[in-house]
Amino acid sequence: MKISTFAATVALLSSSVRASPAPPPPPPPQPEEQTPLESDALADQGLRNLRLFLDAQRVQTACADPPGPPEQDAQQCTLENAAVRREWSALSEKEKKEYIAAVQCLSSKPSQTPSELAPGAKTRYDDFVATHINQTLSIHGTGNFLTWHRYFTWAYEQALRNECGYTGYQPYYNWPKWADDPAQSPLFDGSDTSISGDGAFVAGRNATCIPSPAACNIILPPGNGGGCIKSGPFKDFTVNLGPVAPTASNISSNPLPNGLGYNPRCLRRDISVNASSTWTPDPSVVDLLQQSSTISDFAKTLQGDFPAGFLGVHTGGHFTIGADPGGDLFASPGDPAFYFHHAAIDRAYWTWQNLDVENRMYVVGGSLTVNNMPPSRNTSLEDVISLGFVGVPDVTIRNKVKKWISPSCFVYIAEITAEAAT
Repeated sequence: MKISTFAATVALLSSSVRASPAPPPPPPPQPEEQTPLESDALADQGLRNLRLFLDAQRVQTACADPPGPPEQDAQQCTLENAAVRREWSALSEKEKKEYIAAVQCLSSKPSQTPSELAPGAKTRYDDFVATHINQTLSIHGTGNFLTWHRYFTWAYEQALRNECGYTGYQPYYNWPKWADDPAQSPLFDGSDTSISGDGAFVAGRNATCIPSPAACNIILPPGNGGGCIKSGPFKDFTVNLGPVAPTASNISSNPLPNGLGYNPRCLRRDISVNASSTWTPDPSVVDLLQQSSTISDFAKTLQGDFPAGFLGVHTGGHFTIGADPGGDLFASPGDPAFYFHHAAIDRAYWTWQNLDVENRMYVVGGSLTVNNMPPSRNTSLEDVISLGFVGVPDVTIRNKVKKWISPSCFVYIAEITAEAAT
């Protein structure tokens, strides 16, 4: 963020016998105030709507039924006991370092995925990447995209907490807040409280074609990175799986066509101001939230319409990170930044639901195949979400669309307006 400077002057009286009292020191520089984000205001409005809705439900339940057993009531999720997911910049230095340590811990534990399924999965962290690769073509452009990734992000959060001693919750990355210069955000500034920054600059790279070089509907110019990340806690982080559908050049091929073979290499990024400033600024997120009247509209606008030249917030966020594996639809969870981006995706979904809680709680839209190719039946609330060897139970989509019931008891807070939760 830019820091305002204040001119400091000192008055010295050299000709008089007695000096006048020295003026008080100038105030310390203060951070330049950022214009409040309308997307944050919508999230806060959604949270207020949710509180009113839940309060009304409690009244109706109290009038209709006697209270349940104490142990049952103790398990019920409320806004008062919900986990709070915050933007990375709102965390303290201690909290950031605890999160970083938990991710490093997860990447040091052995994989639980059978080697015959994913020979390249060597760590517990890789279990999540392998699951995403294995299911990519049934969880994007489909009716379960939002709910599957909601459960996936929650499962990752639980692994950090239950297996690596993390006591916080998955932070999110507020795209609009840093859209003009993501590399200067606390998440990507390369400091020891970031998740590392940009990759080393690689000259002579071509522009990125989306969705593919053969179908270059959208062109993103190369950024200032492209190589191995050069600073911060994940400078020596190893990517073991993929690529499957790389958009970056000069990446070693995976020994297996499905990308699940062992292919160790450095984590590379190409942070793109073009992607962030064009596709994830505040007006784009506000439009997504306000103009999407149905869940199908919301999901399609979010994920983009590549033939029409529209990248969308979801893909724009992925290509803000870019390179390898961030720019690979299949292997993108191999970059720890994935979970910040998808927590932000889920926050947008959560906000959209809460802007009309009663009518948007139990809705799904879309088929079982990518953009309905080949044609398939519509997704159902009773369809099952399975995360393979990530290590969580199978659940129905119905369970995931209702976000305040266990095991997905959480809310999202923008620190600047946290009073909305009270």
